[in-house]
Amino acid sequence: MFRKKVVIEENQRGLLFKEQQFERVLDKGVYHFWDFRKQYTVKIVSANGAAREIVAEDLLMLAEANSSKFTPYLDTWETEVEEIGLVYEANKLMDIKLPNQRGAFWKGVRATHVKKVNISTSFKIDERTAALMLGAESEKLRKAAGNAIYTVTVPEGYVSFLDVNGQVTETLHTGTYAWWKFSRVLKTKLYDMRLQNMEINGQEILTKDKVSLRINLSATWQIADAEKVRLNLADHTDFLYREMQLALRTVVSTQTLDQLLQDKNLLNLQVQQIVAGKALEYGITVKSVGARDIVLPGEMKTILAQVVEAEKLAEANVIRRREETQATRSLHNTAKVMEGNPILLRLKELESLEKITGQIKSLNVYGGLQGVMNDMVKLTDRTKIN
Repeated sequence: MFRKKVVIEENQRGLLFKEQQFERVLDKGVYHFWDFRKQYTVKIVSANGAAREIVAEDLLMLAEANSSKFTPYLDTWETEVEEIGLVYEANKLMDIKLPNQRGAFWKGVRATHVKKVNISTSFKIDERTAALMLGAESEKLRKAAGNAIYTVTVPEGYVSFLDVNGQVTETLHTGTYAWWKFSRVLKTKLYDMRLQNMEINGQEILTKDKVSLRINLSATWQIADAEKVRLNLADHTDFLYREMQLALRTVVSTQTLDQLLQDKNLLNLQVQQIVAGKALEYGITVKSVGARDIVLPGEMKTILAQVVEAEKLAEANVIRRREETQATRSLHNTAKVMEGNPILLRLKELESLEKITGQIKSLNVYGGLQGVMNDMVKLTDRTKIN
């Protein structure tokens, strides 16, 4: 009854204590102790799977206090403030350890080691390595990589800047980038370098002659210098929109309604000239400006329609009088020609007769052909034509 038997299974380790003092580590096997005074206790711990990793503070402190006794059974590790640990098991990356941590692994069939990487100055990760960690089969590694790595993808046609603890350190062009993000704050911001369109809609503005208009404006623009934009503008699209609004109001307020309607392209050019110079100072090029719609109030539309109608009516009257004058002049010239030429006059009479008879279904003639020729159409008194 004073003989104690302890069985340590294949995936277990035993911690032998005598009178609460650590004696040694028990590997797998069967152990017998004569324990007359019940001095011995054995604490059995798992050393398989996830339990292979020791993170419990009490066990780590015990191992540190008895390092020579634990060395044959444990692989210990510790990272400094600016170090990370890459955990390899049988030369396969399995986990990522944070800075300023410590731990240990029970030794087993697969060799485990922790590769420490100093990230105090060089903390960039090549694209392939980052992709392998973030897309690893191991859920544990994927989760650790997601917490440890900051990534950004810069699409084609964009530029980005890396901000480390509030200071821009790198300009990023098309591609995927990754960094270790421990002990630092990383930020990036994308800038679209392609040609872009901006709509400024529903701007209610008074003209010089106090007519209220609603104008819709379109503009095309492009970032020419992303560095200038980043340094000078918190929100470059908001800046450009506001400048377009102010320029449009400035131009419209100095012109009458007739001037605006007469040459809309002049409005576009003036707005572009005002905005383009100021925008270029901040790294933005304004390519074009165009007023899509100039909308008048309902009563102003009626008045303008009446004006246009009156103008067109006056133009029609002028044309009609011009045509009447030309017709009268033509008749006068014809009469002068006929006055001295009786034969021509007679032919004109016969032409008139032809037009009349063409519209008559039946015709009664008295006096024979002579009556038709001489009496039916008689435009003037004259002597018989020989």
